Amino acid sequence: MKVAIIQPNYIPWKGYFDIINMVDTFVLYDDVQYTVRDWRNRNRIKTKNGLIWLTIPTDGTQNKIIKDVKIVWDEKWNLKHWKSILINYHKASYFKDYKDFFEDLYLNAKEKYLWEIDLKFILAINQILGIKSKIICSSELNYDRTLHKTERLIAILKEVGATSYLSGPSAKNYIDEGLFERENINLEWMDYSGYPEYPQLYPPFVHEVSIIDLILNVGPDAKKYMKSFNQL
Repeated sequence: MKVAIIQPNYIPWKGYFDIINMVDTFVLYDDVQYTVRDWRNRNRIKTKNGLIWLTIPTDGTQNKIIKDVKIVWDEKWNLKHWKSILINYHKASYFKDYKDFFEDLYLNAKEKYLWEIDLKFILAINQILGIKSKIICSSELNYDRTLHKTERLIAILKEVGATSYLSGPSAKNYIDEGLFERENINLEWMDYSGYPEYPQLYPPFVHEVSIIDLILNVGPDAKKYMKSFNQL
């Protein structure tokens, strides 16, 4: 069984969803330290004036774990984010097809914790793309949380019965590949290179934006521009 373990991100880019679609079980790594000014509570969209951040206001600090980070609700972030998407994507080819879906998603995004919002949007986008992978939260698992880095990943993988682990390339900086060999768990690396460009508003083209950009610009053809669907 192939598994990936990644921290929850807000409306992630296409590579995040490719990893979800490439595994049997996707573990949302929600019981590790929260990182500020990171992808946990924000992502980018395109506008005629360049890239902008959509950021969810939180009470998160480096001293909290992700699952304990709460949303600051007096900011009405969901209404602001939907308005930004509406203004900047109303001319996208498939905006009308998905307008009601995303509007309902945003207006009903009233969860208390950041991880709940991240998961809500991930599941909604999985629905659009037809991704069926099982998603669980690491905080639900019974493993030794005193372990560090590679040892902790191994503990999670053993807990869920993984035989193969798909990792993002940035983890090469700290993963001990020998531990995977000793535990007889196959280690695979995600390759984010070679994504094709798609019809995108406001040139020049940028890959590193929320997957909402891909969906609103090409609609049902989004899968053709993703690696995991093998339609390139």
